[in-house]
Amino acid sequence: MTYAFEAELWQWDARQTDTWTFVALPAEIADEILELSAPFARGFGSVRVEVTVGETVWRTSIFPDGKKGTYVLPVKKAVRAAERLAAGDVVRVRLALVEA
Repeated sequence: MTYAFEAELWQWDARQTDTWTFVALPAEIADEILELSAPFARGFGSVRVEVTVGETVWRTSIFPDGKKGTYVLPVKKAVRAAERLAAGDVVRVRLALVEA
């Protein structure tokens, strides 16, 4: 299953020493992924995905975020640098579930 959406990059501020950057998945996509991913969800409810932002493709996991009520997708520094992105930018994301 593949999804496409736009979302704003935001910086996780739970720890001052870490600078993690994420996008939150739209609720309707997160609800569908939650239903589909039950057979292959991993630790902490994470789900393996392949992501495309701009010209950059990589594999990672999305994680449920109880505070936001959706899955969040980490966007690593190398991707942000390659695509010239920063917190506050709106990005177009293509996300595909990876079952193994």
